[in-house]
Amino acid sequence: MTSFQTSAGTRQVGVGEIFTQMPLTREHWKAGIAIFFSFVIEAWEMMIIIMASDVIAADFKLAPTKLGSLIGSIFLGMIPGCLLWGKITDYVGRKKSMMASLASYGVLSLVSSISFSYWMLWWTRFVSGVALSGVLVSSFVYFEELLPVKSRGRATVYLASGWPIGMLIAIGVTHALRATSWHWILAVSSLAGFWAFVVWAAAPESPYWAVGEGEQELAKQSLRRLSQGRLPFDLDRIELTVDEYKRGSFRELFHRKLLSVTVLQSVVNFCFCWGYWALASWMPILLSKKGLSTPQGDEFIALTALVMFPGYMTASWLTARYGRKKIMVIFISLAAIFGFAFAQSMTLGQMYLWSFGLYFFNQGAWGVWDTWMGELYPTDVRGVGYSVGLTVQRISNSLAPLVIGFLLARNTSFSLTVSFISTFLVGAVIFTLFLKETEGEVLH
Repeated sequence: MTSFQTSAGTRQVGVGEIFTQMPLTREHWKAGIAIFFSFVIEAWEMMIIIMASDVIAADFKLAPTKLGSLIGSIFLGMIPGCLLWGKITDYVGRKKSMMASLASYGVLSLVSSISFSYWMLWWTRFVSGVALSGVLVSSFVYFEELLPVKSRGRATVYLASGWPIGMLIAIGVTHALRATSWHWILAVSSLAGFWAFVVWAAAPESPYWAVGEGEQELAKQSLRRLSQGRLPFDLDRIELTVDEYKRGSFRELFHRKLLSVTVLQSVVNFCFCWGYWALASWMPILLSKKGLSTPQGDEFIALTALVMFPGYMTASWLTARYGRKKIMVIFISLAAIFGFAFAQSMTLGQMYLWSFGLYFFNQGAWGVWDTWMGELYPTDVRGVGYSVGLTVQRISNSLAPLVIGFLLARNTSFSLTVSFISTFLVGAVIFTLFLKETEGEVLH
């Protein structure tokens, strides 16, 4: 939106225009670090049951299908959680939503750590998933709405690199506390809820959301703080606007204007998430089928996580140069190729080689997708649009451990299992081709 004079003589300026001329400042870095580690915490907590699965399975004497159900319980909780928080983040704001999600998750996760039965653990992890969904829904939308347009694509891909850090923390906590019990592993993980205080101190509210809610002064406070006063506008003399703002409605996503976007991103989310999570959720067990011990499996997963970082960095640079769609399609296609190769690995060296390629390109593509998905919708439905995509991901997250657990219970081979998982990446590539490019566009 460009600026113009109203009949009353007040100059109106779109928030998006402000961000086209805003420099990247130290305040962006502070807010970015706060949101980045919120995403790290999300990844940590999503992985912690997987990394401790052998200890839990031994304690409760669980069969693969029941263990798969437990792994999926937090994601089942995220299905209603994403829909709920998608509305909350549009009603109370991005910042409050993230803080409330972190704090409530910390409490509920602590309760799950004292579970004395399988079903108590299952249900407390389910409810923890509902709470953690607020971080999931808020992170990328919130971060994108704080960034200058010229930095948004690259910086948001960097945000996605919090995933392997969360994985490494989950591996480290599990490895350090494995000799005690899974109760202590979950209890220590629950301390991450205190990060809500860092978000409160370090990040301002989204100016887009504030203007949409009629909070002009709150939006201007955020813009002054983010820009550190380095704007070619006198904010006291203008009225900020966002295009056709109204509070987000799920029904809007299925009107003719947005229906194709909603359907396409939902299919991409399901296939792409399955192609990653079906493998990640059972990687320790799959590695044991190839003869690796638990310490060897932990080392394999940790080294694989390290390879994700250059994948994110490469995708970040390339998406800013060549756009979202080209890099997404190329990276997922290569991930699928390496996935099929990983399925046919015969030696440990081959397993490392193909898995490194798989996760380099897979996670690089995730960095692009986490950025791109939020840009597909206008401000008024960005929160609910993003939450629908995340809900579809959680459906995929919940089904994948169950289906793969069923296959493993029937002694399906490593090769066939991994090939089946990689097929979903091919589906993600096909449907990505029909989405619109958004690189360099102003958020509306």
